[in-house]
Amino acid sequence: MATIQKRSNSYLIRVSCGYDSHGKQVIQSMTWKPEPDMTPRQVEKELNRQAVMFEEKCLKGYQGKAIKFEEFAEQWFEEYAKPNLRNTTYERLLQLRGRVYAAIGHLRMDKITPRQIQAFVNTLSKDGANERTGKPLAPKTIRHNLSLISDVFTYAVKVGVAPENPCPKVTLPKDKPKEKKIYTREEVERFLNLLNEEPLKYRVFFNLLIYSGFRRGEMLGLEWKDVDFENSIISVRRTSNYTGKKGIYTDTTKTRKSQRTLKFPKEIMDMLRDFKEEQDAEALRLGDKWHETDRLFVKWDGRPMHNNTPYFWLGEFCEKHDLPFYGLHSYRHLFASLLVNQGVDIVTVSGALGHSNVSTTSNVYCHMLQEARAKVSEAVSNALDFNRNKDTKNSA
Repeated sequence: MATIQKRSNSYLIRVSCGYDSHGKQVIQSMTWKPEPDMTPRQVEKELNRQAVMFEEKCLKGYQGKAIKFEEFAEQWFEEYAKPNLRNTTYERLLQLRGRVYAAIGHLRMDKITPRQIQAFVNTLSKDGANERTGKPLAPKTIRHNLSLISDVFTYAVKVGVAPENPCPKVTLPKDKPKEKKIYTREEVERFLNLLNEEPLKYRVFFNLLIYSGFRRGEMLGLEWKDVDFENSIISVRRTSNYTGKKGIYTDTTKTRKSQRTLKFPKEIMDMLRDFKEEQDAEALRLGDKWHETDRLFVKWDGRPMHNNTPYFWLGEFCEKHDLPFYGLHSYRHLFASLLVNQGVDIVTVSGALGHSNVSTTSNVYCHMLQEARAKVSEAVSNALDFNRNKDTKNSA
């Protein structure tokens, strides 16, 4: 709100326009001098009008004329994204810059409209948007592009560079939900039987994946101190990730609730004991060549395994045995479907998966939950029919 300060024969009108990119408050001011023949009532009325007009002008136009989207977005990457976002998220957003900058990078922050952003989003849904395949971009990728623009504008509003964020007024294309590809029980049984002929490292990795639903980064971040053999539990406390710039690095879990502990059956823990003995023996054999990282899944010399190694190994394994290849994340979906089909409540399923909110679990596994609920009504119906038939027989 504008503040007014009376001087000898004029008035100083000051408006706070937020903060600049360095956190310093920005104040815009103007001086208004009334006409000599104006009455006090006229002065008061016109002064208030001038203050409102100046405030609107400031809030709509502050710094917008001095900075374009690309220039400010680069500031956002350096000042906000780099120190606050996860490295994987930061690297992904960096890859989106080219397409976004080409569309709106040359436009002033205060002149960008929802319609211009909508036009950009619409182009991403057309054939040819994906230069590699010639097809439209995936709905998730389109969302990421809009999110980048929105995040930049949110920061711009916060520091006083833009009056508002136009992105909430933009409509995304409808995302047709794809049915998740999950292995059948027969395929899982065949997979596990064939896995028995493979190196112990991969037997442990994929058995543990099926019994835990852990994310890939969580699996590769596991350390032996996370395994409690006495109580048959394993805790997720970190992730192992990879980017082209940083290489393999350790990071926090995706969310606070991703840090969780699960209990495992005896056969999994026995397999882990054998694996620990095998790894210790290999470390002893290699001596100084072994890098002690305490990780479960490592390269030949003890250094953390590359994030792509299990994925490529699984692809080759499935091709060799004529098994469908759905990727590593399909085992997380398999884990969730097994829990849901066994009647485990949604809150427990969400906790086991490490989702930050139960709503996330409900949205991702909506179809599975609907099928499970349908089975509940069938079970009730069958129970009632059984009781009715029993009463009929008794009465007869």
